[in-house]
This record gives sequence, C-alpha cells and structure tokens, in this order.
Amino acid sequence: MERIMNDISKIRNVAIIAHIDHGKTTLLDSIFRATRLFRENAKVEERVMDNDELERERGITIRSKHCSVQWKDYLINIIDTPGHADFSGEVERVLCMVDSVLLLVDANEGPMPQTRYVLMRALKAGLKPIVVLNKVDRPNANVQAALNATFDLFLELGATDEQADFPVLYGSGLHGWFVKDMEDEEREGMDALFETIINYVPAPLGDVNKPFLMQATTLTWNNYIGRVGCGRILQGKIRKGDAIVRTSTRWQDKDKGEWEITGRELAKVSHLWLTKGLKPVEVEEASAGDVVWIAGPEDIMIGDTLSFEENADSVLTPLDIEEPTVSMFFLVNSGPFAGKEGKPVTLRQMKERLMQEARANVALKVEDIGRPDGLKVSGRGELHLAILIEEMRREGMEFCVSRPEVITKHDHDNNLLEPLEQLIIDVPEEYQGVVIEKISKRKGEFMSVQNLGTGLLRLEFNIPTRGLIGYRTEFLTDTRGLGIMSSRFIGYDLWRGEISGRNRGSMVSMDTGEATSYQLDNLQHRGTLFISPMDHVYEGMIIGEHSRPNDLPCNPTKKKHVTNHRSASKDTPIILDVPRKLTLDAALEWIAEDELVEVTPLSVRVRKSILRQEDRKKAAKKVAVTVN
Repeated sequence: MERIMNDISKIRNVAIIAHIDHGKTTLLDSIFRATRLFRENAKVEERVMDNDELERERGITIRSKHCSVQWKDYLINIIDTPGHADFSGEVERVLCMVDSVLLLVDANEGPMPQTRYVLMRALKAGLKPIVVLNKVDRPNANVQAALNATFDLFLELGATDEQADFPVLYGSGLHGWFVKDMEDEEREGMDALFETIINYVPAPLGDVNKPFLMQATTLTWNNYIGRVGCGRILQGKIRKGDAIVRTSTRWQDKDKGEWEITGRELAKVSHLWLTKGLKPVEVEEASAGDVVWIAGPEDIMIGDTLSFEENADSVLTPLDIEEPTVSMFFLVNSGPFAGKEGKPVTLRQMKERLMQEARANVALKVEDIGRPDGLKVSGRGELHLAILIEEMRREGMEFCVSRPEVITKHDHDNNLLEPLEQLIIDVPEEYQGVVIEKISKRKGEFMSVQNLGTGLLRLEFNIPTRGLIGYRTEFLTDTRGLGIMSSRFIGYDLWRGEISGRNRGSMVSMDTGEATSYQLDNLQHRGTLFISPMDHVYEGMIIGEHSRPNDLPCNPTKKKHVTNHRSASKDTPIILDVPRKLTLDAALEWIAEDELVEVTPLSVRVRKSILRQEDRKKAAKKVAVTVN
C-alpha cells in the first residue's frame, strides 16, 4: 500500500460517540459518500460499518470499527463506537487512540443515559469534543433545547472551560448535510463537518525520532497468523521484521492507581496493516500518529505496551475498564436431545471458546469456580451476554445457560451493595400509570418527569439492575410497543430488598416424545404454550407458562384413545392458539432460578435444571430441611 502521507500534522484521529440510535453509523455512510470512498456505480448497503450479521439483524453496533477517509490532503481516521450501554467497554478502550470525539446528539431526544456515560469518559480522557446535533430536519426536533441540555451536561460532568467551549454542527447524517449555523440556508454537503474536524481536532502528538511505543487497545484473530493487536503509535516508527518487547500489566488497586508488570515477551513484527477506507491494507512501515494493526507477539492482550528493547521501561498504565455487573453460568448440555441439532461442547472446549472471547472483549470475565459442568461468565448486562450466546450458537455449538444474576459487593461496614442504573423511559401519557407501578414494584425510585410536548412523557428512575432483568418484554406489552426505555450503570448502592419475580409458574413435560394436538388443546386452557403439535419434547422441558403461580406437570405427548364408541364431539375440529415462540432474549428474561435455557443452532428451549420430577421433589425437600 502506498502511504497516503508521511506528515503527522496532516493526520486526524477521531471517534464518534453517542446514545443508541442517534445516528452514528448512518453519519459514517454520508461521510463515505462525501469523500467518494466507493465508486459512483458501486452498490453500497446502508449502515455499511455494521458489517456483522448480528449487527444488521438487531440494528445496533456491537463492536467498535475503524475506517479512514481522505479529505483534501488530510487523512482522517474514524472509529465508530457502540451506543448501547452493555457495550460501553468498547468505547472506553478506544478513546486513548483518538485526539477528539464527535458527540452525536439527537435533536429530538437530546442527551440520553449513554450520552452522559460516553461524554464522561471522553472528558475524563482530556478530550475536547465536537457536538453534532443530528436529525435537525425531523418534525419534532427541538434544536435549541437539545443544545442547552448538552451544555448543561458538560457542566454537570465537570468539563473544563476549554472543553465546554465546544463547536457545534447542525444537520442530518441521513441526508448528508451539516452546517455551522442553523440560519444557513445552503444545506448541502459535509464540508462544514470536515472543516471543523481539521481545524478543531489537534494533530497526533508524537516524535517520530523517538523509540517506538504503542498500547494495544483492540484485538482480533487470524486463523493463519494468530492474534493481531491494534493501537495508535504514540512515538517512533515500526517496520516489518523489527524486534519488539510486549509488556503486560494489571491493576493491583485501581482506586489507588497501583498496578504491576506481569510479564514480558520478545517478538518480531511479522505483519503490519493500516486501514484504508474500510479495509486493512498491509504496509512495510508505520509511524507516530498512525492507527496500526500489528502481528507477531503470540500472547498479545488488550492494554499491553509494545516498544523497542531500548525503551522497554516505558510501560503504559493499564486500560481503565469498568467491572461487569451481571453474571450467568454457561453449562454443558445434559439434556436428552444433546448432539441432535448441533455440536455438543465439552467443558474444555467451552472454556477455550470463552477465554478466546475474553481476550478481545475486555468487559467480559470468565471464571472456573470448580463446577464440573460449567463456567461463570460475567458481563455488562443481559444484552452483552446474549450477543455472546448467539455468536456461539451460530458457530454450531449447543449448551445451556442459567438466569442472569447481578454481581453484588460489600462495603467497609459489610453492608451488601448491588449495581444501580439510571433508567429513562419515553412513554405515551396514558401508559405512565402502569409503568410507574411496575417500576416501583421492582424497587425503582422515581426521580423526575418531563413533558416532551408530543403526547410523550420522559420518566426518570434509579433502579437496581435486578429490577430490569426480565422487565423489557413486560414493558413493551404494557405500553403496546410504543414505549422506549434505556439505561446506564451509575454505580453500586445499598441492597434494596427482595424483588418479586415471575408470578406465573411453568408447564413442565413429564414424558418424552412428540407433542399431540389433542393434548395441547387441553393444555392451552391452563396457560400459554411455547410449542406446536409434532414438536419433540422431553421430561423436564418447559412447554408453556402456567396461568397460576405454581408449576404444572403435564404430558403433552398423550394421544386420544381410540374406541368403538361414537362421541358427540367426534367431528369437532381442534383449534389451537398460536404458541409464543421464545427468542433467546425473551427466554433469558423469562426463566426462573431453577430453570435453564437450552441453546442449539436450530432451537431455543427452556427446561428445568433438574429434569426428573422425582429428583426435583427430593431437592426441594433437602432445601426445606436446610432452611428449617
């Protein structure tokens, strides 16, 4: 690849940060069009940066992506970051690679929970953001209110005078125009955006003549090469074949800022890549200011310092990544259908796959706590773990997972602490009563209400993370799908007491075989079914939700007895309700503590942890004896 430029003063490194659905990836589509990254006759899909199948299906960015564009004689490296709170670990580690951020704010919604979080991290990193008010052409856009709320947010988060004196751009990422003044009548093109980036974002600092130094902030895996680390070169130059030192570190006491060196590795640089457009292109050399991919060190980890031997003592501080708040068990599939729809994994294989994920996914934690059939996996939230489960499922694996549980702590006085979240809900006025009632039952504390002037109210709560587990589906039902909820982790607080769980029991199969329409017709009057006729079931599998709090043992495989007597209802047709097919996300929300989700490439089932009814009764008696 021919280097675009060697002048570090012509490089700009910037990240796009925002709340979910505020238009980051759509803005990048317009940037690509404006810089003619693709041929005019090329067929380019929308949200081209969301190139993962799961990202396109769910309409969200899951992992940060790197790209570069050239405008005039400047090279602009851009990082697209996730907007969902569960993937904020992706945001935290890439901020050290950039010199500024584009803070994208929806002109209709204004700053939202994740806006606060990503801005806090950017300000803490010493960056001076550029505020981009997006979707100003929408009918309900309130540009001035959104700008005022954004400025107030800067002040709340302790921004310096320099940081609070931010430039503002107004426009539409979807339609590809931005202006510096809302009074500007000529609303075409992206030049205002590029000019602001060039004039306001500082060029990377770094002396090309000093010894090479960088920190790995992203990892990927190549089947032929192994691990590949990515980061911004802080100083010096690096060439293919150069000998480097990889120094790994870890925090001893993050509160006191104490950390230690845990290992060193000597290696040679086997490959170097720079991102040109959307693709990494191999190069012979890279220098200070470049965002580069490096292969060579076998055991490279996120946060490792890469340097020459002559400056091996210049070790960089470990990355500051917040701890997980939710955990669950990943278990070997012990059901009777194991191996019929996928590749049953052993505990060793599962551990290898999860540890591989943990190396690149810094917000994920994998623990072997001595359980013979599984591992404890912790993450930022339900969605964070659900995405990992879905990825493993699509790789052909089958396994079981338990109900998500929050991770608790104790303070110096031995008080029990639990994670707390700020919850923002936009809901039509007629549904505010049921929402407030349900949130209160889940130990949520009502903080404020704002009338958005469009028939919607914005409700703010502080709620334990426990209270949100299993609530999203119920919320959508209560608001007829018209409500929008988003949350962010705000810290640990005192345990708020017991929260009542699911108030309906399970319909549990007592037999193995094919479900019959005759028996399902009888069972559908007792609750909501999850299965259809001819579906295969097994003992201990949950086939529906009981209409009452207790579990209902049943036999969905029972057939109608054939006799020589005519029945008055012989010709009455069987009409079955459409079953509620549980998705992976819905199943994780629905299950109780004594239940598991069985995940295969073809199916998502729910089952009891203990399959046999007699064994469940014995286990219940043991628990009762222990309690008494």
